[in-house]
Amino acid sequence: MLFFFVHLCHPPEIEGILFIPFDNNMIEVRDCKSVWSNCLTYIKEQVGDQSYRTWFEPIEPLMLNNSVLTIQVPSQFFYEWLEEHYVNVLRNAIDIELGSDGQLEYSISVEKRSQSVSNGSANGHDKQLGAKTNGTKVPDVHNAGREKAHKLAAEYQLKAEYTFDNFIEGDCNRLARSAGYAVAQKPGVTSFNPLFVYGGVGLGKSHLVQAIGSEIQKQFPDKLVMYVDSQRFANQFVEAIKSNQASDFGQVYQSADVLIVDDVQFFAGKEKTQEIFFHVFNNLHQNGKQVILTSDCSPKDLKGFQERLLSRFKWGLNTDLQFPDLETRIAIIHKKAEAHGVAIPENVIEYLAYSVDTNLRELEGVINSMLAQNALAGRTLDLELAKETLQKIVQSIESEVGIDYIQKFVAEYFNVAVDLLKDKTRKREIVVARQVSMYFAKEYTNMSLKSIGAHFGGRDHSTVIHAITAVNDLIDTDKRFNATMQDLIKKIKLKPGV
Repeated sequence: MLFFFVHLCHPPEIEGILFIPFDNNMIEVRDCKSVWSNCLTYIKEQVGDQSYRTWFEPIEPLMLNNSVLTIQVPSQFFYEWLEEHYVNVLRNAIDIELGSDGQLEYSISVEKRSQSVSNGSANGHDKQLGAKTNGTKVPDVHNAGREKAHKLAAEYQLKAEYTFDNFIEGDCNRLARSAGYAVAQKPGVTSFNPLFVYGGVGLGKSHLVQAIGSEIQKQFPDKLVMYVDSQRFANQFVEAIKSNQASDFGQVYQSADVLIVDDVQFFAGKEKTQEIFFHVFNNLHQNGKQVILTSDCSPKDLKGFQERLLSRFKWGLNTDLQFPDLETRIAIIHKKAEAHGVAIPENVIEYLAYSVDTNLRELEGVINSMLAQNALAGRTLDLELAKETLQKIVQSIESEVGIDYIQKFVAEYFNVAVDLLKDKTRKREIVVARQVSMYFAKEYTNMSLKSIGAHFGGRDHSTVIHAITAVNDLIDTDKRFNATMQDLIKKIKLKPGV
C-alpha cells in the first residue's frame, strides 16, 4: 500500500487541485469541490437558468474517493427528481471530469422533526427545520378554530375547472407544474415548503395553485385546504381587529393542513397583516403543514416586506411562470375547443395564437366570446369572426406589424433569445435569425434602415443592407432556407394588419 506524507510546508494549490510532494515528483490529489465545480460548469451549459438554480445550486460536494464523487442533496424527493430528469446530464459531467470509471453517489440530508410533527410523515430537509426559532416549538392549534376554518374554506371554494388535467404544460411552466404536482402528492413532506409561484398577470398562477389544492382534496379528503387571496386575508384581519378577535383569526388559518395565499405582493406595507401572517406561516411550517404562495414577482423583488417574512418565502422552492410559447398557446386553444365540443379551423387557431401573445386571460376571453357567438348567434368560427372579436376585446393589438413583434416572432421561430438578436455574438444561428429579422423589418414596417439598425444593438444602415442582401441570396440559392422563409412569411401574414 502506498502512503503519502505531507511536509509541514504548505504544498502548492492551483485552481482547487492539491499537489503533494512525493519522491521529488508532484502527485495530483483532486479536491471534491473543484471536481464538482467543473461538473457544474458543464451542467450549467446544458440546463436552463431556472433549473440550474433550483436543482444544482443547493447541492454540496462531500467527498472524492478515487473515482467516486459523493454529493449531498436536500431530500429523498430531490434525489429522485435528479435521477428522473437529469441522469444523462450528470452522467456526461462525471464522464468528462472523472472518466468512464467515474461514479456519483448521493448523500441525503435528513433530520428528524419534533415528535409531534413526524408521526407518520417523512423527514424534512435541513433548511426547513426550526430556522430562526431557537428550537422553540410553535404551539399546535390544529383543533382550535377548525370548525370556523371549515366554514371559511367552504365559503371560498376552489374553482372546479382549475385542475392539472386542463393546465397545459410547456417549457414556460414545466418546472412549476411538476413541483406543484409533487406537492399535491405529498403535501408538507417535500422540500417545496413553501411553494412560491410567481409571474406576470394572466399566466396561470391561480389556476396552478388551485389545481394543487383540488388534487390534495382528492388524494387526502381529511386534509383541510384553505384558499384565500391576500386582499381578502387582509380585510378579514381588519374586521377581526375591529371585533377584538385577532387571536381567533390567527387560529382559524393555523388550523389548515394546506394554506394557499394568492397575490401576496398586496401584503406590502401592511405591517400588522404581515405580523399575523408571519405567525400563521411559522405555525403551519413548524407543524409540517403545506404553504403555497403566489406573487407577481420573486421574493427578492418584493418591496415593503419584513425581512424575516421574505426569508421564509425563500425556504422552499421559488418557481416562475413565463408566457407560453407559440406551440403551448396553440395547445391551449385546442384544449379549450375540445372542452366545448367544437372544431376551430387550424388557420383561426394559428391566427389567435400569434395575435394574443401577452396575456392568457385575454386569449381565453377571445376564445370564450367566439364560442358564445358561434353557439348563440350561429356565427361561423372563421378568420373574420376571430379578427372582429380580437378588435373588441384585445385593445393592445397593433394595426400593423412592429419591430418588437418581428424580433419576438423570429426569435421564437429559431428558438433563440430576443436579446441575442441585439447582441454582438457571431454564432451562426443567431446571425441568421438577426438577418431574417432585419429583412422582415424592412419588408413589413415603414422604418428607415438606420432605425432598424438601432433596434438591433445600434448597428448602422450598412449592416442592415448586408443582412437583407444575405437573406435574398440564400432565398435564391438554398432550397431549405427558401422553404423556411416561405413558412415564416405565411405565419407572419396571420398577424392583424398584414
